[in-house]
Amino acid sequence: MRFFFHHLMAWPYVTEEMVNKYDAAWVTFPNKHYDPEKGVKLYERYLSELEYAEKIGFDGVCVNEHHQTAYGTMPSPNIMAAALASRTSKVKIAVLGNAIPLRDNPLRIAEEIAMLDVLTNGRIISGFVRGIGPEYHSFSKDPTLSRDKFYEAHDLITKAWTEEGPFEYYAEFTKLRYVNPWPRPVQSNPHPPIWIPSQGSLETIDWVAKKKYTYLQTYSSISNVRRVFTMFKEATLKYGYEASPFQMGWALPIYVAETDEQAKQEARRHIEYLFNDVFKMPQRMFFPDGYLTLKSTQKVLESKKGIGTSYLSFDELYEKEYVIVGSAKTVREKIKKYQEEFGFGNLLGMMHFGTLPHHLTIKNMDLFASEVMPFLRNLGENSMNEVAAAADNT
Repeated sequence: MRFFFHHLMAWPYVTEEMVNKYDAAWVTFPNKHYDPEKGVKLYERYLSELEYAEKIGFDGVCVNEHHQTAYGTMPSPNIMAAALASRTSKVKIAVLGNAIPLRDNPLRIAEEIAMLDVLTNGRIISGFVRGIGPEYHSFSKDPTLSRDKFYEAHDLITKAWTEEGPFEYYAEFTKLRYVNPWPRPVQSNPHPPIWIPSQGSLETIDWVAKKKYTYLQTYSSISNVRRVFTMFKEATLKYGYEASPFQMGWALPIYVAETDEQAKQEARRHIEYLFNDVFKMPQRMFFPDGYLTLKSTQKVLESKKGIGTSYLSFDELYEKEYVIVGSAKTVREKIKKYQEEFGFGNLLGMMHFGTLPHHLTIKNMDLFASEVMPFLRNLGENSMNEVAAAADNT
């Protein structure tokens, strides 16, 4: 297994009064509540936590993109990846991901990821996302076009990475006389790895399986994780191959303490802040009309029921295993159980969440790195060998 520290860089200063006053922590939440002086210290703190992940043995660190929200203060994940490029030397840096339908010219993303890949000598993982519903309100974009724009942007970016320029690119949304990006990425077999985080739409699962990219499941109950990974593995078989563990990833908040009860006590309020205070938004904002296809609407709405749109207590999140919280023994036993059932090879732990203070974040990371990761490293090794053997025989 490979272990990544996924940081959301949440704004931790949303008060109960603010939560009660506004119907969302996204889009319309007034930016007068952002204090740049606190932001300076917060960025330095969060970057230091990501830098520390390399020192204690994590395989990678992850940043992502959200706009006009207290939920995450990274409107440009590529800028954060650039900051990490000079603060780290070994870990993979996963940009999870660029919301490619929101860029008017996706060629800029091809250029920026190539720059990052050269800066890091090939340590970049390029995540592509459509962006969740609030992003389409933030940029006044038509959500009914998001999937078509996503596919077109993806095709342009990968072509720019893999074909010699200059060449022309004329499609529905993007028309370019010259595509000839400098620099080109270091990773050229055939391009930087592409990971696709998703809420579990049927179309995304099928498309990722067809492309043989890495699929990441986020913010889900364990029953939904089970359903989605089963669907993904069935989709890969439909396309004539068996998914390797490293083609599947699971992202969720994780907290480790000395005992189960201490872990619950220390994590409770900070988990609830993440899922309720800064995730808060009306359903019409989370899923604007046309964002989901009719085919996926029922499944996605069922799987995401309550997230962001109603209060979810820590106890419910714990019982349904949206989060894994406990002693090192409990955490590693749960992860081992689900890895053996689902077969994923990438675990993206949100070791910081919500208002979790720095000292508890570091304690969480240290316990996870020393008492959980070493016991789980070899999980999935047999599956990898079986997939490799099958590939050799085809």
